[in-house]
Amino acid sequence: MAKTLGPVRDMLCHDLSVDVPACRFAMLPVYAMLDLPRVNVELSIMPRAERTRDLLMSVCAKLRVMVCDARDTNESDRNPDVDSCTETMSANLA
Repeated sequence: MAKTLGPVRDMLCHDLSVDVPACRFAMLPVYAMLDLPRVNVELSIMPRAERTRDLLMSVCAKLRVMVCDARDTNESDRNPDVDSCTETMSANLA
C-alpha cells in the first residue's frame, strides 16, 4: 500500500486541481474482523464550483481502483469468503 501513496497524491492533485503542499493524507493501519472491510477511505474535500458531483465520483472511482489494486498485490492472508475489494469510501463534501 505504501507504494500507492505517490500515485494517489498525483491523481488527487491533478484531478482536483490542488497544489502538492495542499494535498495532505495519511494511510493508517486498520484492524478489523475478517468479515469487515480491510480498508476504509475517507475524504474531506474543500468545495469549489468546478468540483462537481460527477468529478468527485470519478475521483472516488479512480481512488477505489488504486487502493484495491494495491491491496490485492500486497495482502497475502485475505479471507476467501470476502470480496477481494470490499473497501468503503465516504466523502465529506459539505
